[in-house]
Amino acid sequence: MSGDAPGRRRVRVTAPAGSALRPARRGAADPVGDVYVRSLIRLQLRLALSVAIGFLVLLVGLAVLVGTWPQIHETRLATVPLPWLILALGVYPIILLGAFLFNRAAARNEDRYRDIARP
Repeated sequence: MSGDAPGRRRVRVTAPAGSALRPARRGAADPVGDVYVRSLIRLQLRLALSVAIGFLVLLVGLAVLVGTWPQIHETRLATVPLPWLILALGVYPIILLGAFLFNRAAARNEDRYRDIARP
């Protein structure tokens, strides 16, 4: 028992037999609650798909820009190629903003669900 104070012993704390934590069970089937849950799932899926599609449009747009404008590779600002600056100063902040807004919207959806589903 290195590290323990002299004269102290470790004590194992256990729960009494049969007192295992069990998840709270819902009562009888609640069709209204099921509708609310399915509605929340659809809403969260729609939100996730819209964010993913927006991100995909951004990436495809950037690829089209770089692919159709060959002079962009020769353009430099402070010795840094312009495509890198577009990526660093354009795409990454948009990704972070999208993630922040997605998180807020998902939390708002769940709060609305809790308000409606609360007994």
